[in-house]
Amino acid sequence: MIKAESNFDRRAVSERGARGLMQIMPETGSWIALQMGSPAFKPDQLFEPETSIVFGAWYLADLGREFDQDIVLILAAYNGGPGNVKEWISSNKLTRGKVTIEKIPFPETRNYVRKVLFYHQIYSYLYK
Repeated sequence: MIKAESNFDRRAVSERGARGLMQIMPETGSWIALQMGSPAFKPDQLFEPETSIVFGAWYLADLGREFDQDIVLILAAYNGGPGNVKEWISSNKLTRGKVTIEKIPFPETRNYVRKVLFYHQIYSYLYK
């Protein structure tokens, strides 16, 4: 995931303002910090690898609970936002448990999910 998000650049900043290895938006970082009981969060902490990875992993686990551990929905929500994924499900553009990547309405999110799963295959092979 870090390969797809930041290509391992801890100082990466997206066009939309996502920061660090896991490319977390400052607003999302603030929300995660509150959920984790760390109210003294500052957005520049997202450039710290440990913070970025801990927050990103916590967020992925939270999305996993929300989307029944469906990896395609989790990755789509991480990239395109959980609100969009919920909308796609409620409008029958996506169906829980039967999600195919090709049905993801946003091309950027569809390509992101493909890329993360591709990198997962490569790293699984390399690090068995």
